[in-house]
Amino acid sequence: MSTRFSFTARRKAALTFAAAGVVLALAGCSSATPAAEGEAESLGDLSLQLSWIKNEEFAGEFFALDKGYYADAGLGEVTMTAGPSTGSAELLSGTVDVALSDAVSIGTVVAGEEAPLKIIGATFQKNPFTILSIADAGNIMTPEDMVGKKIGVQASNTSLFEALLAVNDIDPASLEIVPVQYDPSVLINGDVDGFVAYLTNESISVAAQGYEVTNLPFADNGLPFVAETVTVTDQTIAEDREKLKAFLVAEIQGWTDAVNDPDAAAELALELNGEEAVPDIEASKAGAAAQAELLVVSDETAENGLFTISEDLQAETISTLAAAGIELEASDLFDLSLLDEVYEENPELIAYSE
Repeated sequence: MSTRFSFTARRKAALTFAAAGVVLALAGCSSATPAAEGEAESLGDLSLQLSWIKNEEFAGEFFALDKGYYADAGLGEVTMTAGPSTGSAELLSGTVDVALSDAVSIGTVVAGEEAPLKIIGATFQKNPFTILSIADAGNIMTPEDMVGKKIGVQASNTSLFEALLAVNDIDPASLEIVPVQYDPSVLINGDVDGFVAYLTNESISVAAQGYEVTNLPFADNGLPFVAETVTVTDQTIAEDREKLKAFLVAEIQGWTDAVNDPDAAAELALELNGEEAVPDIEASKAGAAAQAELLVVSDETAENGLFTISEDLQAETISTLAAAGIELEASDLFDLSLLDEVYEENPELIAYSE
């Protein structure tokens, strides 16, 4: 994720169901483009649905575009559509080839709609959600601290918040859920005691205004799962496997740059997308640094490479889904075989740290 600065809103990262009856309308023919004489054959164009606005949250994608990693990998034009969106509807309708989403949102439609979707990698190794509060006001440090409090919850995040309550045995009737939008000013103004937020976003932006903040991270309180998941349809895996592998190669290269230079990541997001997306460059730099340190890298990525999802992390994610009432096996949700092939064919990509 990234920084939702200037309080413009928050990612629609929680449970969004695809509309009933959505059909898979992906093109059945190959998208590879015949090469001109003397040129390498293109694997074809690729469309990518982002989960949020085009800010530093997608620094790796911006580096891959700006530095030509997509082209070097053999892709044609790569188009990025800004969110907020979980990407499931777009994938199922054939509007996009790849969506950046999260395990809960995708798991919901896989379990509830039998959607033919798979996660083939994940940028974020850790669930970035938190209950944000102000230290001298709500000061929510434990799940039990929410009892008797007003918690601001966006519509898209309601099911995820309910899962947080469930895994911590908190009776929903013991607190007040206040419907809010994505602007944390309701927290600053005292309209709510806690606010569903991102660790690398509102927490930073509210603190930047001089408030001491308290965080209750979902990942540390019963809800660990992967996010910014690279999600595709089963059909795309079957028909465009090499294109998806090329995309993963470029993504790893782009995120290697973003991890190693968060300041440059924020500056590139501003350069490519303007002040509307990145209104506060210093806050954006702080968010990019926190994102890289807290969410993108881990002991497992250090050993196995970026985007990897270990068997343990898959199991944790499946347990989180079960806590939210979503029953799946890891094989229903994940297909890491493409990423395994990428690293087998390009072992140098594993060493992303400078």
